[in-house]
Amino acid sequence: MAFATSSFTDCSFLARKSHGLSNSSPLHHRRHHPFMSVSFSQKPNNSSSLQVQPLQENGFGIKLKGKEGRRYSEILRTQAVRHLVGSLTNAEGMRFGIVVARFNEIVTRPLLEGALETFKRYSVKDEDIDVVWVPGSYELGVVAEKLGKSRKYQAILCIGAVVRGETTHYDAVANSAASGVQSAALNSGVPCIFGVLTCEDMDQAINRAGGKSGNKGSEAALTAIEMASLFEHHLKF
Repeated sequence: MAFATSSFTDCSFLARKSHGLSNSSPLHHRRHHPFMSVSFSQKPNNSSSLQVQPLQENGFGIKLKGKEGRRYSEILRTQAVRHLVGSLTNAEGMRFGIVVARFNEIVTRPLLEGALETFKRYSVKDEDIDVVWVPGSYELGVVAEKLGKSRKYQAILCIGAVVRGETTHYDAVANSAASGVQSAALNSGVPCIFGVLTCEDMDQAINRAGGKSGNKGSEAALTAIEMASLFEHHLKF
Protein backbone atom coordinates (compact mmCIF):
# COMPACT_ATOMS: atom_id res chain seq x y z
CA MET A 1 0.00 0.00 0.00
CA ALA A 2 1.26 3.50 -0.82
CA PHE A 3 1.06 6.48 1.52
CA ALA A 4 1.73 10.18 1.13
CA THR A 5 3.27 12.25 3.90
CA SER A 6 3.25 16.03 3.98
CA SER A 7 2.28 18.93 6.23
CA PHE A 8 -0.01 21.94 6.12
CA THR A 9 2.92 24.33 6.40
CA ASP A 10 4.59 22.85 3.34
CA CYS A 11 1.41 23.17 1.30
CA SER A 12 0.67 26.73 2.37
CA PHE A 13 4.22 27.77 1.55
CA LEU A 14 3.82 26.58 -2.03
CA ALA A 15 0.46 28.30 -2.34
CA ARG A 16 1.85 31.61 -1.00
CA LYS A 17 4.77 31.40 -3.40
CA SER A 18 2.52 30.84 -6.42
CA HIS A 19 0.39 33.90 -5.49
CA GLY A 20 3.27 36.14 -4.40
CA LEU A 21 2.03 36.25 -0.79
CA SER A 22 4.14 36.86 2.29
CA ASN A 23 4.31 34.87 5.50
CA SER A 24 1.77 37.26 7.03
CA SER A 25 -0.89 35.90 4.69
CA PRO A 26 -3.85 34.13 6.29
CA LEU A 27 -2.44 30.96 4.79
CA HIS A 28 0.63 31.09 7.04
CA HIS A 29 0.62 28.71 10.01
CA ARG A 30 3.37 27.76 12.36
CA ARG A 31 1.91 24.42 13.35
CA HIS A 32 2.48 21.29 11.30
CA HIS A 33 -0.42 18.99 10.62
CA PRO A 34 0.94 15.76 9.14
CA PHE A 35 -1.46 13.49 7.32
CA MET A 36 -1.33 10.01 5.90
CA SER A 37 -4.46 9.44 3.88
CA VAL A 38 -5.89 9.37 0.41
CA SER A 39 -8.70 11.72 1.34
CA PHE A 40 -8.38 14.14 4.23
CA SER A 41 -9.88 17.45 5.29
CA GLN A 42 -8.70 19.74 8.04
CA LYS A 43 -9.52 23.20 9.39
CA PRO A 44 -6.60 24.43 11.51
CA ASN A 45 -8.41 27.65 12.56
CA ASN A 46 -11.25 29.92 11.57
CA SER A 47 -9.33 31.61 8.79
CA SER A 48 -8.55 28.78 6.42
CA SER A 49 -9.22 25.20 5.56
CA LEU A 50 -7.29 22.42 3.92
CA GLN A 51 -8.72 19.64 1.80
CA VAL A 52 -6.86 16.69 0.37
CA GLN A 53 -8.61 15.04 -2.54
CA PRO A 54 -7.61 11.99 -4.57
CA LEU A 55 -6.22 13.18 -7.87
CA GLN A 56 -4.48 10.32 -9.64
CA GLU A 57 -2.77 7.10 -8.69
CA ASN A 58 0.57 8.85 -8.22
CA GLY A 59 -0.49 12.04 -6.49
CA PHE A 60 -2.95 14.04 -4.42
CA GLY A 61 -4.76 17.31 -5.00
CA ILE A 62 -4.49 19.91 -2.23
CA LYS A 63 -6.89 22.85 -2.25
CA LEU A 64 -6.30 25.88 0.01
CA LYS A 65 -9.00 28.49 0.75
CA GLY A 66 -8.66 31.84 2.54
CA LYS A 67 -11.32 33.66 4.62
CA GLU A 68 -13.44 36.74 3.79
CA GLY A 69 -14.54 35.55 0.40
CA ARG A 70 -11.00 35.30 -1.00
CA ARG A 71 -10.24 31.91 -2.40
CA TYR A 72 -6.80 30.75 -3.21
CA SER A 73 -7.05 27.55 -5.20
CA GLU A 74 -3.92 25.73 -6.06
CA ILE A 75 -3.59 22.10 -7.02
CA LEU A 76 -0.32 20.91 -5.57
CA ARG A 77 0.99 17.53 -6.53
CA THR A 78 2.81 15.41 -3.97
CA GLN A 79 4.18 12.08 -4.99
CA ALA A 80 2.86 9.09 -3.07
CA VAL A 81 5.69 7.35 -1.22
CA ARG A 82 5.70 3.64 -1.99
CA HIS A 83 7.36 1.23 0.42
CA LEU A 84 8.44 -1.98 -1.30
CA VAL A 85 9.17 -4.85 1.07
CA GLY A 86 9.78 -8.52 0.38
CA SER A 87 7.45 -11.03 2.00
CA LEU A 88 8.35 -14.10 4.02
CA THR A 89 4.93 -15.64 3.48
CA ASN A 90 4.94 -15.79 -0.31
CA ALA A 91 7.88 -18.08 -1.10
CA GLU A 92 5.95 -21.01 -2.54
CA GLY A 93 6.93 -21.72 -6.12
CA MET A 94 10.23 -19.85 -5.92
CA ARG A 95 13.49 -21.63 -6.62
CA PHE A 96 16.68 -21.24 -4.60
CA GLY A 97 20.26 -22.26 -5.18
CA ILE A 98 22.59 -22.96 -2.27
CA VAL A 99 26.35 -22.96 -2.70
CA VAL A 100 28.17 -24.59 0.25
CA ALA A 101 31.88 -24.66 1.02
CA ARG A 102 33.12 -28.11 1.98
CA PHE A 103 36.07 -26.69 3.96
CA ASN A 104 35.18 -26.56 7.69
CA GLU A 105 32.28 -28.91 6.97
CA ILE A 106 31.78 -29.41 10.69
CA VAL A 107 30.42 -25.86 10.58
CA THR A 108 29.01 -25.51 7.08
CA ARG A 109 26.86 -28.64 7.18
CA PRO A 110 24.86 -27.50 10.24
CA LEU A 111 24.50 -24.10 8.55
CA LEU A 112 23.10 -25.86 5.48
CA GLU A 113 20.72 -27.91 7.59
CA GLY A 114 19.47 -24.77 9.32
CA ALA A 115 18.87 -23.12 5.95
CA LEU A 116 17.00 -26.15 4.56
CA GLU A 117 14.78 -26.34 7.64
CA THR A 118 13.93 -22.67 7.32
CA PHE A 119 13.10 -22.98 3.62
CA LYS A 120 10.80 -25.89 4.41
CA ARG A 121 9.13 -23.96 7.23
CA TYR A 122 8.35 -21.15 4.81
CA SER A 123 6.75 -23.43 2.19
CA VAL A 124 9.70 -23.84 -0.15
CA LYS A 125 9.59 -27.36 -1.57
CA ASP A 126 12.63 -29.63 -1.65
CA GLU A 127 12.43 -29.92 -5.43
CA ASP A 128 12.78 -26.14 -5.69
CA ILE A 129 16.19 -26.16 -3.98
CA ASP A 130 19.51 -27.14 -5.55
CA VAL A 131 22.63 -27.52 -3.38
CA VAL A 132 26.08 -27.17 -4.96
CA TRP A 133 29.20 -28.06 -2.99
CA VAL A 134 32.50 -26.27 -3.66
CA PRO A 135 35.95 -26.80 -2.10
CA GLY A 136 36.03 -23.63 0.02
CA SER A 137 34.60 -20.17 0.63
CA TYR A 138 36.91 -18.66 -1.99
CA GLU A 139 35.03 -20.56 -4.71
CA LEU A 140 31.54 -19.48 -3.64
CA GLY A 141 31.34 -16.35 -5.78
CA VAL A 142 32.09 -17.84 -9.19
CA VAL A 143 29.54 -20.64 -8.75
CA ALA A 144 26.91 -18.26 -7.34
CA GLU A 145 27.30 -16.04 -10.40
CA LYS A 146 26.95 -19.03 -12.72
CA LEU A 147 23.75 -20.10 -10.98
CA GLY A 148 22.38 -16.57 -11.01
CA LYS A 149 22.98 -16.13 -14.73
CA SER A 150 21.16 -19.39 -15.45
CA ARG A 151 17.89 -17.57 -14.54
CA LYS A 152 16.62 -20.71 -12.82
CA TYR A 153 16.64 -19.26 -9.31
CA GLN A 154 15.08 -16.31 -7.51
CA ALA A 155 17.98 -16.13 -5.03
CA ILE A 156 21.32 -17.80 -4.32
CA LEU A 157 22.48 -18.54 -0.77
CA CYS A 158 26.23 -18.86 -0.19
CA ILE A 159 27.35 -20.77 2.91
CA GLY A 160 30.89 -21.04 4.23
CA ALA A 161 33.06 -20.70 7.32
CA VAL A 162 36.42 -18.94 7.54
CA VAL A 163 38.27 -19.29 10.85
CA ARG A 164 41.29 -17.18 11.69
CA GLY A 165 44.59 -19.04 11.87
CA GLU A 166 48.19 -18.07 12.53
CA THR A 167 48.74 -16.48 9.12
CA THR A 168 47.11 -13.75 7.05
CA HIS A 169 45.42 -16.35 4.85
CA TYR A 170 42.20 -15.75 6.80
CA ASP A 171 41.98 -12.11 5.70
CA ALA A 172 42.57 -12.95 2.05
CA VAL A 173 39.92 -15.68 1.97
CA ALA A 174 37.32 -13.73 3.99
CA ASN A 175 37.68 -10.61 1.85
CA SER A 176 37.66 -12.57 -1.40
CA ALA A 177 34.56 -14.52 -0.35
CA ALA A 178 32.66 -11.35 0.50
CA SER A 179 33.63 -9.51 -2.68
CA GLY A 180 32.99 -12.61 -4.77
CA VAL A 181 29.43 -13.02 -3.51
CA GLN A 182 28.75 -9.32 -3.99
CA SER A 183 30.11 -9.40 -7.53
CA ALA A 184 27.97 -12.45 -8.29
CA ALA A 185 24.84 -10.57 -7.30
CA LEU A 186 25.77 -7.44 -9.24
CA ASN A 187 26.81 -9.30 -12.38
CA SER A 188 23.87 -11.70 -12.47
CA GLY A 189 21.12 -9.39 -11.21
CA VAL A 190 19.98 -12.13 -8.81
CA PRO A 191 20.19 -11.72 -5.01
CA CYS A 192 23.21 -13.62 -3.70
CA ILE A 193 23.14 -13.89 0.08
CA PHE A 194 26.36 -13.86 2.11
CA GLY A 195 26.03 -16.69 4.62
CA VAL A 196 29.73 -17.04 5.38
CA LEU A 197 30.90 -17.07 8.99
CA THR A 198 34.15 -15.21 9.66
CA CYS A 199 35.21 -16.15 13.17
CA GLU A 200 38.24 -15.84 15.42
CA ASP A 201 38.17 -19.50 16.47
CA MET A 202 36.25 -22.71 15.92
CA ASP A 203 34.19 -22.29 19.09
CA GLN A 204 32.71 -19.06 17.74
CA ALA A 205 31.88 -20.77 14.46
CA ILE A 206 30.18 -23.76 16.09
CA ASN A 207 28.17 -21.49 18.37
CA ARG A 208 26.81 -19.72 15.28
CA ALA A 209 26.03 -22.95 13.45
CA GLY A 210 23.24 -24.12 15.74
CA GLY A 211 24.88 -23.48 19.10
CA LYS A 212 24.07 -20.89 21.74
CA SER A 213 24.30 -18.04 19.23
CA GLY A 214 21.67 -19.55 16.94
CA ASN A 215 22.02 -20.76 13.37
CA LYS A 216 23.22 -18.18 10.89
CA GLY A 217 22.30 -20.49 8.03
CA SER A 218 18.67 -20.18 9.04
CA GLU A 219 18.97 -16.40 9.20
CA ALA A 220 20.57 -16.29 5.77
CA ALA A 221 17.71 -18.38 4.37
CA LEU A 222 15.21 -15.82 5.66
CA THR A 223 17.19 -13.09 3.93
CA ALA A 224 17.14 -15.11 0.71
CA ILE A 225 13.35 -15.53 0.87
CA GLU A 226 12.75 -11.84 1.53
CA MET A 227 15.08 -10.70 -1.25
CA ALA A 228 13.63 -13.22 -3.70
CA SER A 229 10.13 -11.96 -2.93
CA LEU A 230 11.22 -8.34 -3.28
CA PHE A 231 12.75 -8.94 -6.71
CA GLU A 232 9.99 -11.23 -7.95
CA HIS A 233 7.00 -9.15 -6.88
CA HIS A 234 8.28 -5.56 -6.86
CA LEU A 235 11.50 -5.21 -8.87
CA LYS A 236 10.74 -7.30 -11.92
CA PHE A 237 11.01 -4.80 -14.78
